[in-house]
Amino acid sequence: MANKVIITCAVTGAIHTPSMSPHLPVTPEEIADAAIGAAEAGAAIVHLHARNPKDGKPTQDPKMFMKFLPAIAAKSDVVINLTTGGAPTMGVEERLQPALQLKPEVASLNMGSMNFGLYEMLDRFKDFKYDWEKPYLETSDDRIFKNTFKDIAHILESCGNNNTRFEIECYDIGHLYTAAHFLDRGFIKPPLLIQSVFGIRGGIGPHPEDVIHMKRTADRLFGDQYLWSVLGGGRSQMYVAVQSAVMGGNVRVGLEDSLWGGKGVLAKSNAEQVSKIRRILEDLSLEIATPEDARAMLNLKGRDKVGF
Repeated sequence: MANKVIITCAVTGAIHTPSMSPHLPVTPEEIADAAIGAAEAGAAIVHLHARNPKDGKPTQDPKMFMKFLPAIAAKSDVVINLTTGGAPTMGVEERLQPALQLKPEVASLNMGSMNFGLYEMLDRFKDFKYDWEKPYLETSDDRIFKNTFKDIAHILESCGNNNTRFEIECYDIGHLYTAAHFLDRGFIKPPLLIQSVFGIRGGIGPHPEDVIHMKRTADRLFGDQYLWSVLGGGRSQMYVAVQSAVMGGNVRVGLEDSLWGGKGVLAKSNAEQVSKIRRILEDLSLEIATPEDARAMLNLKGRDKVGF
């Protein structure tokens, strides 16, 4: 089982706005269908954000998550992973609520504060349907995603009784050391799911040497106490994923991280990206983990112990 590759699919998120792709899931029905489709294509885990269906703006209202979580759980055995990242414009208490109230098997957690620049997307996308989209991108050159040590500890302590495990998102080398710090303090327990993020402006780049450096550092800090996964932003999605897999890691794809199905071609669905990486991995003679495999590999509490 240790040799199986976990595919996570990040269905929709705060990086892209609705006008960037007609295929980005926005409504609860679209998000549910996208998550179920990704699971059917081979994703063991789906990572979920919510959006206001009227204008596609990110929201952390647990009631909005509850418009699609039961539908996903009814039609799929996939592991559900809820964001505590929300959007860089939100405070920690707002971002925490879905994981706190809905008690998922997995929740994401960024290991630090960072510049989070989305403004370069204005060079590629000019026409916006909703008033909030362009300013959201423009003002990101003066925006910090805030997750202090106190914020991280608060999220971990608040969700401690829920037995939720965390997708520990590391956008740079220092974030690995922060994760090790919280492991040493007993806030998180192995096996850790370390998600290394490459190609976001403000974090580490997607160069193969950067990927190797992340893996080498994580190996030194965590030894056999962790599972490694990667996501590459934008056009780096697939080649970073393949590099991770051949190095013994796991992968994350999805329209939250990249809108593309190929050079200059928008992906038509999350399932398309999952199917593509699955095909590549199976061509490399790698075995794809099922949701039950992922639960065993990550020592998850099980789908019967969530709050939805």
